[in-house]
Amino acid sequence: MLKRFLRYIDLRGQEEKFDEIDEYIRQGVSFRGTNIWILACAIVIASIGLNTNSTAVIIGAMLISPLMGPIIGMGYGVATYDFKLLKSSVANFTLAVAASLVVSTAYFLISPVNAANSELLARTSPTIFDVLIALFGGFAGIIAVSSTQKGNVIPGVAIATALMPPLCTVGYGLATWQSALFGGALYLFTINTVCIGFAAAAVSRFLKFPIRRKDLCEERKVKINRITSIVIIVTILPSIYLGYLLVREERFRSNAKAYIEDVGLFRERHLLKSNVNVQRREILLIYGGSLTEVEEAEIRGHAKNHRLDEAIIRIDQTSDAM
Repeated sequence: MLKRFLRYIDLRGQEEKFDEIDEYIRQGVSFRGTNIWILACAIVIASIGLNTNSTAVIIGAMLISPLMGPIIGMGYGVATYDFKLLKSSVANFTLAVAASLVVSTAYFLISPVNAANSELLARTSPTIFDVLIALFGGFAGIIAVSSTQKGNVIPGVAIATALMPPLCTVGYGLATWQSALFGGALYLFTINTVCIGFAAAAVSRFLKFPIRRKDLCEERKVKINRITSIVIIVTILPSIYLGYLLVREERFRSNAKAYIEDVGLFRERHLLKSNVNVQRREILLIYGGSLTEVEEAEIRGHAKNHRLDEAIIRIDQTSDAM
């Protein structure tokens, strides 16, 4: 039974010929002529989608973007020690990113809408969850490339990993001189790039794609693997911390909501208004009617029941406070 199950999920059962996989990846690496214009159009469409807060438009831009090719090429080049392909992938990827930034920055400079809406802001706070999305998206992408049944996986990976929106958001940050948006979006784009490349390299090694550089010494291979590991670790570590902060904030927000519901009616005094400041870990409660110090202390004491021991509870009894 175990052998049958392993045979059923074996990737090599539908694996494409190595030469055809190699040719497919090399064709996707090149960025000149048609690909450059398609990328420019995709960048403009994605920028408009971000500018108008349209998710459908952003998805459309990601579907036509050819940005995945050079990233998979970099991972494949590292896995097979094909330095010529790796250099070509890096050069084409750099060209694509530079062209994307020029187009997106130019668009946001001339756009009459300058407000940072939710679609833009969503690309500025990457966490470990974005790492997982990019990583498994990359796995799906290279598995599809290596399969005889490629289907529509590559466009789906392009949507899931969302390479275009953060790159356009970097252009928005440049155009509006907002360093926080620029830095956050650039980091998200870096996460996506590194994780997709790593996934491509990992699957290429697992499937034992032929090594293109036969004369490479073992010491050089170890050095390349070490550099690759360092790049991945340096890229992922900050996202783990940011993910921890996100979970911590969500937990505080959830506990605060339960606490506010608990003290919504206290001894016939109705809670008129409340405000939760997650960053400062502060909760403001505004009641109708007067409260004694003992009653206020009792309300604050309820916070312990909701794991809000360290929260700052401010209680006001005037409707115009806030």
